[in-house]
Amino acid sequence: MKNTRYERIANHHKANENKTLHAFLSFLSGGVLGLIGEGVIELLCYFFSFSRTDASSIMIVLFIFIACLLTALGIFDKIVHIFRCGLLIPITGFAHSMMSSSLDYKGEGPIYGIGSNMFKLAGSVILYGVVSAWIFGLIRYLIGGVG
Repeated sequence: MKNTRYERIANHHKANENKTLHAFLSFLSGGVLGLIGEGVIELLCYFFSFSRTDASSIMIVLFIFIACLLTALGIFDKIVHIFRCGLLIPITGFAHSMMSSSLDYKGEGPIYGIGSNMFKLAGSVILYGVVSAWIFGLIRYLIGGVG
């Protein structure tokens, strides 16, 4: 009897999430982020005569810098709370995870704090990214070779 009463009270006080709205905002914010990235690439190509490959690399570095700066200023978490996964999926989310881990442990020093804790969240992403790239590369090689 106590468990059902507890569940009833907990469900009454639980925050209602609108998953459709969250999915739409994530889709929209990820799309806007991609649109901004493409705009930066086009501006770099037009005004500075960079090749598309060089402009893409500069845009990625710029996005990483902005994500790290906003994380350090405490703004990125507030933006992500509004726009959800749309900002966490791209490279900005990866930069945010590394920067937030670094900031959390900066008081312990550059080696035992920042250096050893920087990859706490991002380490698993790197590991599974490398392993899955190796597996997919092997499958591609076995199916049709390289090229």
